[in-house]
Amino acid sequence: MAINCYFSVLLLLCLLGNSVSFYASNFQATRIRPSSATQTFLFGASSGSTAKIPSSTNDRDNAAIAAVKASIQKPRDSSLPLIECEFPALTALNKLGDGSLRSTLEAEDANVAFVSKLVGGISIPFFGPSVSLVVSSSASNALIKKVQKKAKGATVYSLKDGIPEVQGKDNVFIILTPSSPRDFQAARSLAESGCPTVIVNALFKDLKSVPPSATMAYFNKPLTYNSQVAGFLIRSYPSLWTVLDAQSKSVLGSFSDGQILVQRTNTPDLRESGRLVQKSVDERAIRARAKM
Repeated sequence: MAINCYFSVLLLLCLLGNSVSFYASNFQATRIRPSSATQTFLFGASSGSTAKIPSSTNDRDNAAIAAVKASIQKPRDSSLPLIECEFPALTALNKLGDGSLRSTLEAEDANVAFVSKLVGGISIPFFGPSVSLVVSSSASNALIKKVQKKAKGATVYSLKDGIPEVQGKDNVFIILTPSSPRDFQAARSLAESGCPTVIVNALFKDLKSVPPSATMAYFNKPLTYNSQVAGFLIRSYPSLWTVLDAQSKSVLGSFSDGQILVQRTNTPDLRESGRLVQKSVDERAIRARAKM
């Protein structure tokens, strides 16, 4: 009888661990704070890898998740664990593809798929940390339902209901595609409370949306020249910002945060990266002509 009860409890815990619930902002959940040893177990073995051009969506997602985990473990500013993750959700050159409704929905699905993987990469059942997935104040009900269905193991909130209540600094908040000053202020407030807060693919971000002390965990920006993708600017924290040639995959240059970020922002200045890519393409063309 004791053995049967034991397995029944285990089964119940597994079912609860995989459930997703939606709460208004005034709900306060009771959470168990994991020990420092548990936190080391979760994050200590993970670190951002050297920047490279991902060979697939899965390759990119794995690199981004590793960089986010490294940022949670040791952000640039420990007093403000605000973390960013920015990359094209689609293979098109921008996050929304060609601007059509179809592309917008495809980008939405791709972002939801990524944050679902991110939740699983951050949180381990029974060990934590607790992960809350927060959608923008402008998110549609359809998006909210989609997140609830896909993001197993996370508590889902909407910023329409205000900023979620915080209980314990071991909670991790993931904010999906924030798009308004209200959204960005909510992200900053959560981070200021001591909770690691991860912004994924912000929309309509300006130079003041994210404070300069935030950590850019993963950044992947295709760089074009003559209407072609000629290179990439990639950052996999804690590695340097790296410019890579799209054809040869070689490193063209590397930059620290201080060298590449626009002053008093967490946004990279792309001008030098673009010049490096242009130079690489031009030199390759000159060499090709010389062989003719």
